[in-house]
Amino acid sequence: MHRRHFLASGLAGIALAHLLHRDGVSAADPDEHNWTPPDGKPHFAPKIKRVIWLFMVGGTSHMEAFDPKPELNKHDGKTIAESPFKAALDSPHLKKNLREFVPGLHKVQPKLMKMQTGFKKYGKSGLEVSDWWPHVGGMADELAVVRSMWTTDNDHGAQLQFHTGRHALEGPFPTIGSWIRYGLGSLNDALPSFVVLGKPLADCCGGQNGHGSNYLGPEYAGVPLVADPKNPLPFLPGPGQSGERQRDQFELIGKLNSMAAERTPDDPTIRAKVKSYELAFKMQTAVPEVMNLDKESAEVQKLYGLDQPETKEFGRLCLAARRLAEQGVRFVQIFHGSNGGAGAWDAHSDLAKSHPGLCKQVDKPIAGLLADLKRTGLLEDTLVVWGSEFGRTPGAEGSAGRDHHPYGFSVWLAGGGVKKGVVHGATDELGFHAVEDRHYVTDLHATVLHLLGLDPKRLALPDRKRLEVDFGKPISAILG
Repeated sequence: MHRRHFLASGLAGIALAHLLHRDGVSAADPDEHNWTPPDGKPHFAPKIKRVIWLFMVGGTSHMEAFDPKPELNKHDGKTIAESPFKAALDSPHLKKNLREFVPGLHKVQPKLMKMQTGFKKYGKSGLEVSDWWPHVGGMADELAVVRSMWTTDNDHGAQLQFHTGRHALEGPFPTIGSWIRYGLGSLNDALPSFVVLGKPLADCCGGQNGHGSNYLGPEYAGVPLVADPKNPLPFLPGPGQSGERQRDQFELIGKLNSMAAERTPDDPTIRAKVKSYELAFKMQTAVPEVMNLDKESAEVQKLYGLDQPETKEFGRLCLAARRLAEQGVRFVQIFHGSNGGAGAWDAHSDLAKSHPGLCKQVDKPIAGLLADLKRTGLLEDTLVVWGSEFGRTPGAEGSAGRDHHPYGFSVWLAGGGVKKGVVHGATDELGFHAVEDRHYVTDLHATVLHLLGLDPKRLALPDRKRLEVDFGKPISAILG
């Protein structure tokens, strides 16, 4: 080997080793992966280019949102056994859920609690939406509401399950956002393909795994950003360090890393980290520009509720999501209600006091996002998904609260490739079980992937066995 090449390679190895050691990254086991990432192209013609994923942390009550149950008002204060719906106790759907295998768990039946708010029919579709969601109700003709979702985790591990399709007891798996990042190439090399806005899930309920990529490798995980142009990401130039000087540093590191990468061309961990160093510098220019929401007109800012204290915080996230989407980010994941624990939407008591305020925080910003996407034409090739890890029980808990409820709950979708103003699936008269066109959470994942032109089975890795339920099936009834 030429002496100069030897020295350069040695310096490259030292430089890369220092950066990796600083970030706690070690080389992967050479036998860990025997697969090649996809070429970044869809498997078939896509209907959309990008996804904005809205997640309410803690469990939003479906009966006080998008699935009205007037029968609850008629039988308020009765147990299910005392109501005309005693047969629900013997439902096969109830017995199939995981927590039902715990002996005696449901021998004590709570008393039914009436709906805590009213409903109205909105738009030409006549879609019924809670009085706590009036602005989203005003966009009813854009929504495809699925009222028959179910999952198996009756605790807040369901937050992780909603994003990965696997029960938390089985361990973390790649999330829906990471599969999209893995399957499709970037639309903008200066921005991450998978961005996370809002406070992520707490450690109790998935933590970083809620936007993680697990065995796909770190390159495909979500990148948390802040909707603040002054501090949108942690690796902006430090005090006293000019952008020009940092650019020189990144160029040098890039050259050294490229030489070092020749020695480990197939190591996914090091390859991903080198790419992250390169992306980091590009982001320092691109991200603050995208997060500068002051460039938007007063009219647009008002549309998202930035002029009101209750809606300003979440409104900034939704407006930032629209700006990221139009700049080519494939998947924007927005969390609301993460509070270091189970989540603000976890209404075990006083649901009528907690839910209205939470709804007010997000209702106008979400409707503003839909209206703005439609106004700009982005809604034609953008999919907006709204959901929560499960619903709430028809029965009362504590002081007028509702417990966790994985047996039947609602999500909605809007945008490209989705029918407008429709309802699919149903829960029973009490909102207890999903009884018509039932869909496990991976059916939602499969629907999103399908609209992006991706077949989840073709994304499967040869050394990672996935169950049939892991793949899900697209909800064809709501596809346009």
